[in-house]
Amino acid sequence: CPTAADLRPANGTRVCAQLYADNSPYYDQCCAGDVLVVPPDSDVPYMPRGWSARASSLVVGTRCELTVWSRKAKKGKSRRFSA
Repeated sequence: CPTAADLRPANGTRVCAQLYADNSPYYDQCCAGDVLVVPPDSDVPYMPRGWSARASSLVVGTRCELTVWSRKAKKGKSRRFSA
């Protein structure tokens, strides 16, 4: 998985978090498959099409916080992740 400080695409823009679709019991293979990029200051009450219950790994960038909910529209239990 990339480190929190590595979340910068080639063009230099900042990325707040990346969610990954593939999981593995081996750490070096955890952050694989499709990637959902979360830009800074995003407020998305619903997962994008095809991502519901699909994210298996995530990395949160420095100076960012990612809050997720167990139900759609920011309902249910929440959990916060940071670098």
